[in-house]
Amino acid sequence: MAKVLVLYYSAYGHIEQMANAVAEGARAAGAAVDIKRIPETAPEAVAKAAHFKLDQKAPVAKVDDLADYDAIIIGTGTRFGRMSSQMAAFLDQAGPLWAKGVLNGKVGGAFTSSATQHGGNETTLFSIIANLLHFGMVVVGLPYSFAGQQRIDEITGGAPYGATTIAGGKGERQPSETELAGARFQGEQVAKTAAKLFG
Repeated sequence: MAKVLVLYYSAYGHIEQMANAVAEGARAAGAAVDIKRIPETAPEAVAKAAHFKLDQKAPVAKVDDLADYDAIIIGTGTRFGRMSSQMAAFLDQAGPLWAKGVLNGKVGGAFTSSATQHGGNETTLFSIIANLLHFGMVVVGLPYSFAGQQRIDEITGGAPYGATTIAGGKGERQPSETELAGARFQGEQVAKTAAKLFG
């Protein structure tokens, strides 16, 4: 049974929802799945003033946790077309794991959200994927076999590089069922790939 970590940072809860959907998909493929969030780096007063969602259920991850899994799927919101500083700071601490080659050959994936359709979803996915490749990981995206990302009858996220959602300028839009289905599909694909490599 493949061991999968869904590792995320969610300021307002959109990525938290996507992380849960990714985990559902991975579990449906038979994987043992943990969901963990990274530490908040913003001061508590700043986070509260910005109305961050601070009551998330997932336990806080430690960098060394990354070594314990066959697959790691990383999600974070878009910040000016790249991953959030919180996620970048966490991954930057993985240098010792990288130096030892601990993450080589593991399966990785990325998912994200942005305020608008063209707000940097794909470049954020690539910023995460670049980290995964430097770690020596095998990257699994969201293939077009998930037909939902090709819809034109509704606004929807999704890219071949990973599942995405659109949050709205004030965070007012929640992930749609199509977007959550994409997250589940990607989680399933990552878990199936990990099972082939490590099963």
